[in-house]
Amino acid sequence: MEIEFRAFATFRATVGQKTFSREYDDTETVGDVLRSLSEEYPDMDLFDDDGQVPEFVSILKNGRDITHIDGLATELEDGDTVSLFPPVAGG
Repeated sequence: MEIEFRAFATFRATVGQKTFSREYDDTETVGDVLRSLSEEYPDMDLFDDDGQVPEFVSILKNGRDITHIDGLATELEDGDTVSLFPPVAGG
């Protein structure tokens, strides 16, 4: 299945583009694809020391925060979009 990713702020700088796609097996979850991206882009820091998404990193599946679905166990289907938002500070 093909998953489209949208990377924002420092994540965009890390991958070098705003949108990109990857092909995965049909049994992938958000956690599976994030682990794959972490291997491809180790500077993205998608996981904390406990293997969880850090508190201030937001991951959305088709515009909906995965914390309101099944977290890292959220299942993906062909054509889904996963948006990656790093921690943002400002004032």
